[in-house]
Amino acid sequence: MSPTRRTILAAAVLAAPSVRAATRGGSVAVVGAGAAGLAAASALRAAGQDVVLVEARDRIGGRAFTDRSLGPDCRFDAGAEYIHWAERNPWAPVARASGVRFAQESGWARTLMIDGRPATDAENASRRAGFSGLDALLAPKGRDTSLAEAARAGGPNAEGAAAGLSRLSLGEDPERVSAVDYDRLWSGTDLWVDGYGDLVARRFADLPVRLSCPVRAIDWSGKTVRIDTACGTLAVAAAIVTVPVGVLREGAIRFTPGLPDGTAAALDGLHMGAYTKIGLRLDPAKVDPAALGDAVSVITGGPTVYFEMGPFGRAIAVANLGGDLARDLCRAGEPAAIALATERLGAILGAKAQCAVLAGRLAGWWTDPHARGSYSIVEPGHAEARERLRDPVGGRVFFAGEALAGGGAMTVGGATLDGERAAQEVLKVLGA
Repeated sequence: MSPTRRTILAAAVLAAPSVRAATRGGSVAVVGAGAAGLAAASALRAAGQDVVLVEARDRIGGRAFTDRSLGPDCRFDAGAEYIHWAERNPWAPVARASGVRFAQESGWARTLMIDGRPATDAENASRRAGFSGLDALLAPKGRDTSLAEAARAGGPNAEGAAAGLSRLSLGEDPERVSAVDYDRLWSGTDLWVDGYGDLVARRFADLPVRLSCPVRAIDWSGKTVRIDTACGTLAVAAAIVTVPVGVLREGAIRFTPGLPDGTAAALDGLHMGAYTKIGLRLDPAKVDPAALGDAVSVITGGPTVYFEMGPFGRAIAVANLGGDLARDLCRAGEPAAIALATERLGAILGAKAQCAVLAGRLAGWWTDPHARGSYSIVEPGHAEARERLRDPVGGRVFFAGEALAGGGAMTVGGATLDGERAAQEVLKVLGA
């Protein structure tokens, strides 16, 4: 990878095997250059605080990433693509000011396939009926139950709707999702962005960051916080850790001493969903996906797949799925995922889809070692896990990210706000 202004500046900071705090109460390390880490580092730098931002990947943005592996004319957002709840999301004004394109959501998918055949009018009606009144069913009723249990009172149609909602919006099966936490999510307008990952990367393009520099251990036992990275050791006054919950739960970063009981319990109440995308590049001479419109493919005993057909006029179809069957597909690998998506698309498009798929790409966050999943999910009965994870460790190690974002959880906007929140807490501690 060619050196850039960002990597050269960061390399200068990390050139020595041990870097000591310098000014304004000492340096701060930010671990992870996803939305939360970028926002935290930017806020600290704006306040005049010395900050070192380290990132395990060879790029910034985390799970906000615009994938170009299928060609520049078939790019798609492998992670975040919607500015959810634009009335409160800080990325909405940024996106509008930057002039990015938005697409209007069409609402219901135009085509529903069940076991490889078009759904009947009665089946389409049942699907719509299942979603009718679902919000009322899922509203908490005095205890923190799962989405699956909350939907049970509405009968099979409501249970099916809750399962689809959970898997295709959260990436998790409804039995594992807290209804209380789900109820806290912001609501409002969604903006579908052409290149959300690109937008995030452009916004923070001038922020110095050390790429390909994973953190292996954080020692908070002494007067300074010592951070062992693949690029050397940092000795800092405070640290903000923004890596995903899946990475923390896996133990990829070793903490010395171990995490306090309250922090460990908070992590125990969280896990990662498995929202997965498969991009298929299509031959426009053989098929026009936009002419068909979005489609849902349901197979008994198999994953439900939502196809975004021809987003932003590109010759591409993007398959979306989640839950345990998505985990299985990620483990099976990219060729198996492309084969499944191609088979489902062929059933939708018919004979004209023969040989229309030119290439494919699996965005399998579940097997990505720097993510270990898509969104953070609160387990039923652990509704306070996000808030408890905010408690600083030893007064100097702070956690931040989409997992801690309260009502904005599971969004780039929520992660951004939480990164800024953590930066302000660190500045208070350091007296800066």
